[in-house]
Amino acid sequence: MNSKCIMFQGTGSHVGKSVLVAALGRIFLQDGYKVAPFKSQNMALNSYVTKDGGEMGRAQVVQAEACGLAPDVVMNPVLLKPTGQATSQVIVLGRPVGNLSAKEYHERYNMTALDVVENSLNKLRSEFDIIVIEGAGSPAEVNLQATEIVNMRIARMADCPVLLVADIDKGGALAAVVGTLELLDPDDRARVKGVVINKFRGDVKLFYPAVEFLEQKTGIPVVGIIPYFQGFKVQEEDTIPEDTIKEADRVLENKLDIVVINLPHISNFTDFDCLADEPDVQLRYVSNGNKLGNPDMVIIPGSKNTIHDLAFLQKSGLFAQIIAQEKRGIPIVGVCGGFQILGTELHDPLHTESDIDSMKGLGLLNMITTFDPDKITTQVHAKIVGKGLFFDGMQGQEVTGYEIHMGRSEIGEGVIPAFRIFERSTREVDILDGAIRSDGMVFGTYIHGIFDNDSFRRHILDLLRKQKGWEPLEASEIMTVYQQREKDFNKLAEVVRGSMDMDKVYEIMGLNDKSGQQEQGAV
Repeated sequence: MNSKCIMFQGTGSHVGKSVLVAALGRIFLQDGYKVAPFKSQNMALNSYVTKDGGEMGRAQVVQAEACGLAPDVVMNPVLLKPTGQATSQVIVLGRPVGNLSAKEYHERYNMTALDVVENSLNKLRSEFDIIVIEGAGSPAEVNLQATEIVNMRIARMADCPVLLVADIDKGGALAAVVGTLELLDPDDRARVKGVVINKFRGDVKLFYPAVEFLEQKTGIPVVGIIPYFQGFKVQEEDTIPEDTIKEADRVLENKLDIVVINLPHISNFTDFDCLADEPDVQLRYVSNGNKLGNPDMVIIPGSKNTIHDLAFLQKSGLFAQIIAQEKRGIPIVGVCGGFQILGTELHDPLHTESDIDSMKGLGLLNMITTFDPDKITTQVHAKIVGKGLFFDGMQGQEVTGYEIHMGRSEIGEGVIPAFRIFERSTREVDILDGAIRSDGMVFGTYIHGIFDNDSFRRHILDLLRKQKGWEPLEASEIMTVYQQREKDFNKLAEVVRGSMDMDKVYEIMGLNDKSGQQEQGAV
């Protein structure tokens, strides 16, 4: 096993490790190496379904795409999906194994998954030249060090150097770096071969005295000062960016105003990144009914705890506000959990999601949903069969996406299916999905990634433009989802390559030649 590894660990959560893994993955790919990402354990509500029906963290999917790869669950062998009340659904190699409290997980379960983690890492190392590994949280969380399976234990397992990342935009970056190193075991501290200062704003020359201090204080070089990049976007791991939340107050007159309801247990909000990328769309995430405004469309997203999020809509006033938007003729769309919320009733007799037996939905679709323990995780190919405002003229067109849900929905009178699924993870099927109200103004689906289908997304947006009296957007102004992501990955790689001492990174990894084309036999 001659592959090389490099690992990003952080001074805390949300310091930018995930994006930096994607950046190095794209840089190594550009330099001619076969490279793959790895994160042994991820806690996230944004997940994805692989071709064989395995569920994994969305961040590792993005990293795989940056590396030019199809996602594989071995890149994220353990996934924790919080369900509320300090409990998570535990998913191992893509399959759920049960719900555990944080105490149960850390005291009796996670160490039992260590063999799965090691086997996954070894499989990747047998197939790729370089593995870029991501840690979680901070390695200095002393209360978790004895049983953690995601930070220094993995660095020791892979026998790889570590780059420590700090987010200077939050403040206290120097103290965070020094404090983290002070709390590490000496052998683990010795693995930290470089420091990366992330999300830097302003004149970097003014920061050089701090760099000199940090290097003298720690004896570890600062190998990168990464700017707070703007003008392009790489999907976030599990948190809607703060800048995006702040934009909920600002409505632009020259763009379509599309609102996504920011549920407490929102999942897979990356479903809507492709809408935000469109040149004529302003996407706002709203958790307060007073900020809903007068949007052109309202989307209720997926949720890891649909019934509790429905209760939130009622308590926050958003329930009544959404009904009011529908009455004034605004289209309402639901995806997965949001689709279930659109119905008349939700039942959870086995308490699969919550301790609430039943609840009334928004009542915008004549539909009843019942939860059960069997989880559907599958990629799908479907055809549009629906009718009405957003579907007329699209019948028969194919769409792709993926399902992650534990509910079954039955539609009644006045509602028709939206899609006919003809393939689930390479198996031929004939399953109706989703629902459209007879007037076409309300529709929902279980298919995540539905807006990633370029022609379907653009058809909806142009209909919204037509309702405002605007002409359709010229095709020359529009990028496909794939084109946009590739452009952003390459821009990310350009920024990070220009801000990080890549010669030093290669040296730290024990690679003397940056040309993977020349080195592949040696790595």
